[in-house]
Amino acid sequence: MAGEIESMASNMRSKMGGDTISSSTPCIFRIPSILRRHNKEAYIPNATGDPDTTLMECIKEIAKYETEARKCYAEEIHMSKQAFIEMLVLDGCFIVELFRKDAGEVRKSRNDPIFSTSCMLQFLHHDLILLENQIPWFVLEHLFRLTGGWFETKSLLQLTLDFFENIFSSEKSPIQLDLFANQEIQHILDLIRSSLVLPLGEQQGQEEAPVSWWPIPSATSIKDSGISFRKVKSRSILDVKFRRGTLEMSPILIQETVEPAFRNLISYEQCYPNCSPRVTCYAMRLDNLINNEEDMEELSKSGILINWLNPHDTTQFFKMLYHDAFLKEFHHRKLCWEVNLYQQKLWPKWRAFYTRNYFTKPWAIVSQIVAAIVLILAFLQTIYTMKC
Repeated sequence: MAGEIESMASNMRSKMGGDTISSSTPCIFRIPSILRRHNKEAYIPNATGDPDTTLMECIKEIAKYETEARKCYAEEIHMSKQAFIEMLVLDGCFIVELFRKDAGEVRKSRNDPIFSTSCMLQFLHHDLILLENQIPWFVLEHLFRLTGGWFETKSLLQLTLDFFENIFSSEKSPIQLDLFANQEIQHILDLIRSSLVLPLGEQQGQEEAPVSWWPIPSATSIKDSGISFRKVKSRSILDVKFRRGTLEMSPILIQETVEPAFRNLISYEQCYPNCSPRVTCYAMRLDNLINNEEDMEELSKSGILINWLNPHDTTQFFKMLYHDAFLKEFHHRKLCWEVNLYQQKLWPKWRAFYTRNYFTKPWAIVSQIVAAIVLILAFLQTIYTMKC
C-alpha cells in the first residue's frame, strides 16, 4: 500500500509541475440530453487546474473513501483506483486553495496564473458549478482539514459561499451559516442551491391555493393591470412576495455565468431524488414574466433585472430557461393566484390607465389640473345660479 501511495504521489507531482491552463444515493449526474440540447456550452468545462499540497497525507486520507466517493456518481466511473484518487486529490486541493486565495486566507503571488489573468476567474466560476464537474463535498472537507493551518479564519462552507457571492446578484446579502448546521451538503452546486433555498424556510412551500396552476402574467400585462414592481433586498433571489398590488422581487444580475448556473441547478433538481424544485419554479416564473424585450425593459426599470448582456439574447434565454423540465410540485401557486385575481379588478386597471396617459408628462398634468379647476368652478356657478 505504501508503495502504491508513493507511486501516486510521484505521478501527481509530475502533473503539478506543469503550467496551469486553466452518499449511497448518487448526487453527481450526467446532464440529461433533453436538457443539454438547449445550450450544450452551459455544461462544458472551460478550464482545469492542479494544486500543490502535502500529497502523501491527502492520498492516504482520500484512499479510505474511494468506494464512498464512487457511489456519489450516478454513472460508473471507468477509472482505476489510482487515477480516481489522483483526480479527487488534484482537483479537490486546487479548489480548496483557490477559495483560500480568493478570500485572502493565503497570499497570492504577483504572477499567480489564476488571479493575474482576467478571464480565468470567470472560467472557474463557470466550471465549478457544472453538475458533471462536481466533487463530493466530504472529499473537499477532508482535504481542507488536512491542508489547513494556523492562518485559517473561515470554514470551507464560508469560503465557498464567498467565492460565489456575486453569481446571481451584485448586492451581497449575508447568509446565516447556522442555516446549514443540519444540512448534508453533497457538493458545491448543492451548496449554492441550499444558499438560495434555506433562507426561505417553509414560507414559500406549497401554500393553500386552488388546485389549478395559474401562470403569472407577463411584466407589461401586470403593469397595465395596475400592479407595480418593487426591488427589495432579500437573502435569496427566490424570495418573491405580492403585497397590496405590488410584486416584490430581489434584484438578479444577468451575466454570462447566470445561464450555466440556472441550467445546472435545474438539472440537479430534476435528477436528484426527492429534491424540491425551488429553482425550477423560480425559472418558470421568470419565463412567464418575460415574453419579449418590453417585459425585460419593464423589470430593468424597476431595478429587478440588472442586465449586462444583449437584451435580445437575455429575452431568449429566459423564454427557454426551464423547457423540458418537469414540475411535480409548484411553489408559487398562491402568489400566481393572487396576482391573477388582482389583475381582474377594474379599479386598478383604470387608475393605471389614467396615470399612464394623463400624469406622465408635465403638459398633461397641467391640463388635468386646469380641467379640474374649470369643472369645480362650473359646479360652483351652477349651485350659485340655483340659489339665486
